Amino acid sequence: MFPRGIIYRSGYPSYGEITLKASFKARIAYTLARGVGAGLIGFAIISLIFTIGPAVKEEILYDLGFKEAAYSEIDLIEADNTSRVQKEAAAYGVGSYFSVVVPKIGAASDIVANVDAGNEKEYLSALEKGVAHAKGTYFPGQGHTIFLFSHSTDSPANIARYNAVFYLLRKLEKGDRVVVFFADKKYEYQVEEKKVVAANDTSWLRDPAGGEASERLILQTCDPPGTSWRRLLVIAEPIDK
Repeated sequence: MFPRGIIYRSGYPSYGEITLKASFKARIAYTLARGVGAGLIGFAIISLIFTIGPAVKEEILYDLGFKEAAYSEIDLIEADNTSRVQKEAAAYGVGSYFSVVVPKIGAASDIVANVDAGNEKEYLSALEKGVAHAKGTYFPGQGHTIFLFSHSTDSPANIARYNAVFYLLRKLEKGDRVVVFFADKKYEYQVEEKKVVAANDTSWLRDPAGGEASERLILQTCDPPGTSWRRLLVIAEPIDK
């Protein structure tokens, strides 16, 4: 605010009224500064909404029970032929060629196969399209480790850019179900454990050392969400039928 108004000056020989008013240039500069400031605040608010909005939305929908409810009306069927598997996958909004569905957190996405987890350009490109399948790991039904990863971002600003389908992965507990569609077949897995590991720990890309290999599904995301500090792993095993 600029000083303005009328003040009185007394005392001989100077006395009378003086009107205080900012110069035209000062008023213009002040108005422009206020406009720029308001614009910056507005831009910051909009940026914040677009940056964390998707994450906040996922949390709210999950807490209100809407994430799981979106899938609760679809009863999983014993798919014994190609047509039925394709229809079931389509009901979840994914394809039956290669995709993953996690009913509890409302996650459903197609999978990009054979993505080099050590090639940043390649895996970031894949994450813009869907969940990534780590190159060198196996596929459902082959009896070995299947490694899927998503939301592998290095900044909260990338939550909206890259696929955040695994953002709520930390909500999974032992016994929760994961469905993978592959080559027009359906494979069901049950969560056995969760682990937080170092960002550079690649041992989980391989089958466990020693003993007879067995099929396991590993889902990976970043921990905490929106950072690249650590990795959260959800390990699931096939459900016997």
